[in-house]
Amino acid sequence: MAETLHIGRKISKLRELRGMKQETLALELGISQQAVSKIEQSAEVEDDALAKIANVLGLTPEAIKAFTEEAVFNIISNTFHNTSSDSSTLIASSLNYQPTFNTIEKIVDLYERLLASEREKTELLKNSK
Repeated sequence: MAETLHIGRKISKLRELRGMKQETLALELGISQQAVSKIEQSAEVEDDALAKIANVLGLTPEAIKAFTEEAVFNIISNTFHNTSSDSSTLIASSLNYQPTFNTIEKIVDLYERLLASEREKTELLKNSK
């Protein structure tokens, strides 16, 4: 089956982009990490399972199906705009890139994700004793 239709790989990439480990997704879904691994290796995923996974990832099943890595690069490249009139060198043009998003919100979001990750690790360590 074509790469673009491999739902498991899309789930894996989206999970990674969310900064989520297989163990965390498994915990949220009430299944084993091995089951998540098997899903991510599957070209097709049942609609019910896909809906549950999409919910945990904060997406719709349609968004997962439509996901492409090219779209990610387009989003990244469209997030910045070059205001430089001198694009003769990479350094000259890169110094004038201005983000079109609120950087403070992004920093807070990153901090919250890192904090959640640390809480997950702590919880896993508590439960393993």
